[in-house]
Amino acid sequence: MIRVAPLTGEALDAVLDDVARLRIKVFRAWPYLYDGDLDYERNYLESYRKSEGAVVVGAFDGTRLVGASTGTPMQDHAAEFTAPFASVPVPIKNIFYCAESVLLPEYRGHGIGHSFFDSRESHAKSLGATQTTFCAVIRPADHPARPAAYRPLDAFWKKRGYAPLEGAIAHFTWKDVGEAQATEKPLQFWMRTL
Repeated sequence: MIRVAPLTGEALDAVLDDVARLRIKVFRAWPYLYDGDLDYERNYLESYRKSEGAVVVGAFDGTRLVGASTGTPMQDHAAEFTAPFASVPVPIKNIFYCAESVLLPEYRGHGIGHSFFDSRESHAKSLGATQTTFCAVIRPADHPARPAAYRPLDAFWKKRGYAPLEGAIAHFTWKDVGEAQATEKPLQFWMRTL
């Protein structure tokens, strides 16, 4: 039986290295193709240590972290995250950013993804947020690394009430698996009202 639990404060801090390793492993697959390293991950996850409103929702098989979903108030993220919201008529302080959801493949299809969103949305409401958002990488349909059986998560997100936020595109740089150089990737923001 998998236990899913929201973690804050010291409990959040205690799992961040495991979250970093999960991000590297899970995001290596399509569509992110992320060739990550632990030093970068630790630096990226530092914002969760610093944010009083941060949460990590952990999925545990016994004591082993097999999945994690993170979130913070949007105002606690770097300008690269908030810039796409310049024309959105919602104050940044009212938006909660649901960052990554990473789950080992063998644990998928059992409702854990819904638990991740339920916990983060509940946490966001407890902080007074009125909207939640996340972003997803945009890859061309004819990308050579796209698996033939790949099904995007759009239907799952729409069922939860999320919709793409028109014009809200972020650009982040990372190195794809098998590539020599890092390149910029577009990511579409999705949002819903709580």
